[in-house]
Amino acid sequence: MLAKLRAEGNGEDRARPRLGGVDSPLTLAAPGRRLRLVNETAPLRAAFVGLGTMGAPMARNLARKGFPLAVASRSFAKAEALARELAGSPAPVTAARTAAEAAALADVVVSCVPDAPEVEAVHLGPGGTIEAARPGTVVVDCSTIDAEAARGVARKLTEKGILFLDAPVSGGQKGAVEGTLTFFVGGEAAALERARPVLEAMGRRVTHLGPSGAGQLGKATNQVIVAGTVMAVSEGIAFAQRAGLPLEALHGALTAGAASSWTLEVLGKKMLDRDFAPAFAVKHQQKDLAIVLATARRNGVPLPGAALAHQLLSALEALGQSEDGTQALLTLYERLSRGAASGR
Repeated sequence: MLAKLRAEGNGEDRARPRLGGVDSPLTLAAPGRRLRLVNETAPLRAAFVGLGTMGAPMARNLARKGFPLAVASRSFAKAEALARELAGSPAPVTAARTAAEAAALADVVVSCVPDAPEVEAVHLGPGGTIEAARPGTVVVDCSTIDAEAARGVARKLTEKGILFLDAPVSGGQKGAVEGTLTFFVGGEAAALERARPVLEAMGRRVTHLGPSGAGQLGKATNQVIVAGTVMAVSEGIAFAQRAGLPLEALHGALTAGAASSWTLEVLGKKMLDRDFAPAFAVKHQQKDLAIVLATARRNGVPLPGAALAHQLLSALEALGQSEDGTQALLTLYERLSRGAASGR
């Protein structure tokens, strides 16, 4: 439990919150006064909420970089298992039962969950970060959600003195494991600078794009381009298969030329290996494309390529492949090619 505020010094109503006997590096100022750092040399304490395909490796990187870390998930057993796995890390790793419990132990709280309802539950609901995070805590949400939803969470946390950054990521599971993610960040620049060491422990590039919601709009742009390239790579490989080309040799040539992209290099290789396990599942791409297309409609922007990708992936879902990785789009092109060849 956080200690009650106590009067100190020259009559200003400020105190240094304590948790488990550890002084927080943040102090609470009197009304109208800015928050300031008490001990700028103290290491940032981090929390991570959401330990799925992306979240677990991101949390591992924080532990390996020496951040005192609290982890939480919908399943406490999953949080406990990760804490045991990371027991030999440079700093303590603690399993928390709720987001609130994790937030009470942290200066920067990172979350990565499936969609807006989960983001709202984690940060605003019962047992959410809003219940225990101290004023001045920075909440960084790496989920991909609608920009308006991100702004709504930001407004409610700000009312409690909690800073919020929407910082969705690109780079997939591979980037999460290797610590090479790209962060698209929306929110206050000062909050980003406070949280930057935490983000840089998990990624290679951190880009501030503007106020709350801007990070989500940046990620939406990313998904427009990614959906188009997944579609293009699937088409290209289906074409090459039908033409009888040596696919491994062709892949090497393509990745060395103008057609090269992360999608061709990574997902194209998975297509050749018939590896359709989800690094990024079809159902998650569909959720992101739904956000993209709704935003485009509000802004009056036609996105025929993204709409086509959405429809093709819908066909894949209808075939029972929503849990497959997006590279499974190749199999739909193969089905269509076989149908055309047989006259169906």
